Amino acid sequence: MRAVITVIGKDVVGILAKVSAKCAESNVNIMEVTQSVLQDLFAMIMMVDIEKSTVEFSALSKSLTQIGEDMGLSIHVMHEDIFNSMHRI
Repeated sequence: MRAVITVIGKDVVGILAKVSAKCAESNVNIMEVTQSVLQDLFAMIMMVDIEKSTVEFSALSKSLTQIGEDMGLSIHVMHEDIFNSMHRI
């Protein structure tokens, strides 16, 4: 089972570190990461494997959302199936 994590906001030190630390703490494996910084805007998409996660999906989502709020970022987590359904033509 996979999920997509998106992060958008002003670039600050430690974004990738905090998001990846929360994933590691929850036994969520990061499979792919793409990120861009345009002037001071940070954008990142992560594909993660949540199959062996030690926390419920809702708890993971809530904790990452809280990290985003603390850092002034927008962080969203959604199941891959929902992400794919939203982006079908």
